[in-house]
Amino acid sequence: MFIHYRGRDFMRHETGTFVATGGIPLFTQAWLPEEEPKAGLVIVHGFGEHSGRYGNVVEFLVPRKYAIYTFDLRGHGRSPGPRGHVDRWDDYVEDVNAFLRHVRERLGPQPLFLFGHSMGGLIALDYALRHPEGLNGVIASGPVLAQPGVSPLLLMASRALSKVLPRTTFDTHLDATALSRDPEVVRAYQEDPLVHSLATARLGTELNNAIQRVHERASEWRLPLLILHGRADRLAPVEGSRAFIQNVPVEDKTLIEYPDGYHEPHNDIQKAVVLRDLEKWLDVHIS
Repeated sequence: MFIHYRGRDFMRHETGTFVATGGIPLFTQAWLPEEEPKAGLVIVHGFGEHSGRYGNVVEFLVPRKYAIYTFDLRGHGRSPGPRGHVDRWDDYVEDVNAFLRHVRERLGPQPLFLFGHSMGGLIALDYALRHPEGLNGVIASGPVLAQPGVSPLLLMASRALSKVLPRTTFDTHLDATALSRDPEVVRAYQEDPLVHSLATARLGTELNNAIQRVHERASEWRLPLLILHGRADRLAPVEGSRAFIQNVPVEDKTLIEYPDGYHEPHNDIQKAVVLRDLEKWLDVHIS
């Protein structure tokens, strides 16, 4: 199901749902240029947030004839499911697989790229290691590839409870001031009713297992890769991205670090530079 309505003069905005793993209907959004798109970009959002927080990317790329498709992960945003919970990490990966099939049916033969931010960056990397076919490249923004910036005691409790009480829910007390140096971004995040900071014991252990697995399989990477990361990221330390890309064997790999940058490069004060870097890389890889 999609609801069509006109957004700004240069784009159409659509919302709807698609059927994901286990038959769960996940909320989707798309922003489409009025002209035929030259490529599509699928966005996988991060922990605790939702698909509506990528306005800077949308407003920059759609006028440049990129179609943007995204969805709310289970347990996030307008999608159903216990907040911050996943039974198994593979549910996320399979949801991305189902959504990409859904997008491909609508986009047609144009090039298609996968963009993941934070936990979504980890999901995107894990997905592309398993299913590189059909993608022209992957962009990971501030991916969680090192121990995330949460309490060690919380991580210990998560590991202890994951098998016996997997839906035990913790408040991670995510520090919104670590997202961006722009106070308006921080304020909007804090006031957003669709944002949460909840994580279950199972999600905590599944995420840490995924970090280890993605690093172990880095040598199997086959796609063009761009990683965008702020050097001052306190939520997903940049050292994880450095270690991963060093072990990726393809020549077509790029890590761009932003001095003093925080966790959300596309929402930080250097966002204009980040978006130009993203566009330049996408344009090169369309062919």
